[in-house]
Amino acid sequence: MSTTVSQIDEVKTTPWAGGRSPFAVEYGKMMMWFFLLSDAFTFSSLLISYGALRFSSNAWPAPDLVFQSVPGMIEHGAPLVFVGLMTFILIMSSVTMVLAVEAGHRNSKKEVVWWMIGTVIGGLMFLGCQALEWNHLHSEGFWWGSIPSIEELKTLFHGAPSTTYAHQFANLFFTITGFHGFHVFSGVVINIIITINVLMGTYEKRGSYLMIEKVGLYWHFVDLVWVFVFTFFYLV
Repeated sequence: MSTTVSQIDEVKTTPWAGGRSPFAVEYGKMMMWFFLLSDAFTFSSLLISYGALRFSSNAWPAPDLVFQSVPGMIEHGAPLVFVGLMTFILIMSSVTMVLAVEAGHRNSKKEVVWWMIGTVIGGLMFLGCQALEWNHLHSEGFWWGSIPSIEELKTLFHGAPSTTYAHQFANLFFTITGFHGFHVFSGVVINIIITINVLMGTYEKRGSYLMIEKVGLYWHFVDLVWVFVFTFFYLV
């Protein structure tokens, strides 16, 4: 495997360059880790807020009643089937990203392109599924500051319904899943740009596909965050 890196990626050793990294990590990769750490704090604060409200309430919309449809196919009776499909698609996109990184380590340009295209397709499929789910919930009356009628809410609670907690659920659901969806969309755009660079031979000329590994860290982070979003909203 070639260890050649571009000038922007190599560790600087001149007297005024700051010396070697104490963690023996390339600068760009370390900065990506710093960004992901700060982003993790943001997602954590949102999910902790949701959890605090959820477990301090005496009534909350039941996930198995709210998410029991497959948009366009099944209206009722398929709890968590659609979101399970969404989760599977996103996890598989992480697999293709791993394969793209591995192909990059072998400097296999053709394989990197195909696996990156697979990752982009997976991200677009996930976003399409999320759009369908949002549209379905909106058609039922859920939105920021909006909830279904009290009669319809009775079918979404195990016990007496609460308009206050229904509002909190709707606001937090669209905020948190929307924030995550924005990250997925950003990742798809970045992956498309990186794929174009691979096709143009940018990283082949540099002698390193390290950039694939950097965007791979971001994509895996987005997938990992979805596991927590899935747990908080759909399972708890």
